[in-house]
Amino acid sequence: MIETSHLRCFVVVAEELHFGRAAARLNMTQPPLSRQIQLLERALKCELFLRNSRSVQMTQAGLTFLPEARRVMALLENASKAVLDVSSGRRGSARCGFTASAAYEFLPKLVRTLKDQLPDTSLSLREMVSRSQVAALDAGEIDVGLSRAPIDLSNFEHRIVARERLMVAMPKGHPLSRQNTVAWRDLHRHDMLMYESREGQYFHNLVSSRLILDDIHPNFVQHLSQIHSILALVRAGVGIAVVPAGARLMEMSGVEFREFSDRQVLTAELLVVWHPETRNPLVPVIAEIAQQCGSLTV
Repeated sequence: MIETSHLRCFVVVAEELHFGRAAARLNMTQPPLSRQIQLLERALKCELFLRNSRSVQMTQAGLTFLPEARRVMALLENASKAVLDVSSGRRGSARCGFTASAAYEFLPKLVRTLKDQLPDTSLSLREMVSRSQVAALDAGEIDVGLSRAPIDLSNFEHRIVARERLMVAMPKGHPLSRQNTVAWRDLHRHDMLMYESREGQYFHNLVSSRLILDDIHPNFVQHLSQIHSILALVRAGVGIAVVPAGARLMEMSGVEFREFSDRQVLTAELLVVWHPETRNPLVPVIAEIAQQCGSLTV
């Protein structure tokens, strides 16, 4: 049987054409090296070297075998590196769930950074609300999620990767657009597009709690779950809306944005979430890169 050690010894002797120098390169003495070559020749049933007290020469069989031995050694080295890369999370693939709002700014940055740092990895992306991500993680349908709280994450690993301030989106020419900034109190009795309480639970609860705090009562005209749908109705003049700052990147014509002037800034948190028993070594790496990409400032 031909072993890796046989091939390694053969290639070094072929390069040196001197058993003493080859043994030194291999950090071994000359007798064991000669034994390795003899075992290889016995396995191949032919001589690879012609040697005497003054010189070492390769036979035609040795010259023919050398490129093949190098090719096999390269394949083994590449295979070993590939296995190590996969086990350490430097190579492989992962299935990633994400909320729609994460796609405006954070997700593209994460995908780009992952590709730059680990070009042999890939993400398979699935848009889903936070509640569905938790169910998918538990069922093993995705490996990692970019989700919003509050959801029950007691059984999952999670880290906050970004905090994003909220802004007011309004139709061009809306009365509030005359102001450089808007106070929460200014939303009182204006027609407003609100988040649906189940599919848009996170933003629904976030905005509702702030309105209740100051006894603010807008006129809710529609309840929707997706921010791009809300902005489409804002553009149509249906009402105003409170959205994360990243929504400006959609560059929807006919929609203006204003910062809140209130001293207490309200932010939306984005979390990276994964199952603690995941067997995908790429997942902790993604979580670490997600934290690098995120911004915990307003």
